[in-house]
Amino acid sequence: MLRFPVIALAVRWIFISVLSLPIIAGVVGVMLPAFGYFPALGQDTFSLSVFAELWQVEGIGRMAWLSFFTGVTATGLAALLAIALLATFYQHSGLHTLQRLLSPLLVLPHAAAAIALLFILAPSGWAARIGAMITGDVLTPQWALPYDPHGVAVILALALKELPFIFLMALSVLTQPQLQTRLHKHIKCAQAMGYATVTAFIKVALPIIYPHLRLPVLAVLAYATANVEIPLLLGPNNPPTLAVVVLQWFNHVDLSMRFQASAAAVLQLLVTLAALASWWLAEQIVASWAKRMRLSGQRNQLSSVIQVFAWTGALLFVITGVLMLTSLVVWSVATYWTFPALLPEGVTLLHWQTALTALTQPLITTLVLGIAVSLVAVTVALLALEAEAGFMSKRTARWQQWDKIAVNITLYLPLLVPGVAFLFGLVWFQQRWLAGSVITHVFVSHLIYVLPYVFISLAVAYRRLDPRYMKVASGLSKSPWQVFWQVKLPMLFGPVLIAMALGMAISFSQYLPTLLSGGGRITTVTTEAVAVAAGSSQRLSAVYVLVQVMLPLSGFALAWYLPGRFFNPAARAKRRQKRIAANDTGT
Repeated sequence: MLRFPVIALAVRWIFISVLSLPIIAGVVGVMLPAFGYFPALGQDTFSLSVFAELWQVEGIGRMAWLSFFTGVTATGLAALLAIALLATFYQHSGLHTLQRLLSPLLVLPHAAAAIALLFILAPSGWAARIGAMITGDVLTPQWALPYDPHGVAVILALALKELPFIFLMALSVLTQPQLQTRLHKHIKCAQAMGYATVTAFIKVALPIIYPHLRLPVLAVLAYATANVEIPLLLGPNNPPTLAVVVLQWFNHVDLSMRFQASAAAVLQLLVTLAALASWWLAEQIVASWAKRMRLSGQRNQLSSVIQVFAWTGALLFVITGVLMLTSLVVWSVATYWTFPALLPEGVTLLHWQTALTALTQPLITTLVLGIAVSLVAVTVALLALEAEAGFMSKRTARWQQWDKIAVNITLYLPLLVPGVAFLFGLVWFQQRWLAGSVITHVFVSHLIYVLPYVFISLAVAYRRLDPRYMKVASGLSKSPWQVFWQVKLPMLFGPVLIAMALGMAISFSQYLPTLLSGGGRITTVTTEAVAVAAGSSQRLSAVYVLVQVMLPLSGFALAWYLPGRFFNPAARAKRRQKRIAANDTGT
């Protein structure tokens, strides 16, 4: 019988394989048709003619520029605002309030965020209605947003969606005990020298924090340059962003368009690499400027500007979030609603009845798929971390270093490689060798995206476990499996549930992997929401988005509630005292 540490080590390598092999296979599967090799369509030779034809497509340069510009601008805006918020609210009581305000938007799917923002920015949306109420103009305004040619609506939606992720990742870095103590001492020292709190944070804390944020920010940048859902719903149409046109070409009825779509997918990969390279270059320029700024000796440099930017951004973010949620709720129950009235003439639940009837099967599929993928992801992540804490800790320092590099590379590989650059190739491999198992294709595609987030979520809590508990259990002749099952898991019950809820939220929000891997045969709430939004049914779209929002929020609500009921000695003691007091009263 295999020992538990050996099983954990094997799962750790399975973890690396699950994240790397499908992406490598997918990139190869896209590269081959891009260079003219596709035996299924009668092409078994390599050439550059496909790329030559791609360059002749009208507007291809504009499409690539839109993907690059919207992704870089949105990521830069979200990162700058997150840093400004940290600098302004660090060691401030409002930091936890801000965290509670931003956390719910972390679980909001990209498609849901785009649809909700569409209700505000549309010519008949609430922004126009409020403007009409102020100006008295009863005509629908003719402004560019959304679908503007420069992708401004896409930038706003991406920044709105990615800001909570970057901000909360920064907070997780700040909560690391050793780093937190170090930063506190540095900032106190800077303040004692007369530096303002914001300036001290920018000059002293940010250079220490940012290296820990680099990979998450780069992952956001890669995702933003190749995102499909938001540009599909809010972006320009003539021409669209490159990722959208890749999806359209791959779904074209003319199968020969697969060659052009593959070449465009390779171009999308190059656009993302160019964005990452540009970000690295910007980092070097900012680092050089920041070095001179730190040596300038100015005690209040940019403090007021950063505070104004932070407060303005936070206020706009909260107002937009409230308007988005309110607009969704109102549209989901609205009857007849003319412009420029702020509220509909009546309320009805007919849209909910219609939508929930149509959503029965997609809702079941979404829940089953999300729970299954999250369970597998949590199990793999736990065993991979157990191998790191146990067997891997006994290896040499050089072995540990190589293992850490391998894990970090594979962990961010699905987040750094654009989905349109490997999912189509992965589907080609799946159809070639596993053509009869559609649900397996979708499961694997979801697992590729869920596993990194689950691992990152669990790693922080797992690595902070006090090793003395495990040493005591081992000293009591407990086996490694018993230590893991009876000591570690009860202590990690809360973080495991949070990771499970996060995994389900990520799975619930997957649009492109579901659409491509399922070939349209697997429908989820997200795919149906995008389809309904494209059909211009605002009331049904609002219901679908609210269902999308309630699913992950329900998972997180359970994750926050259950740890207080299970594996909580203080809660058990309190309930026992209540039962004793009730019995005494009854007696």
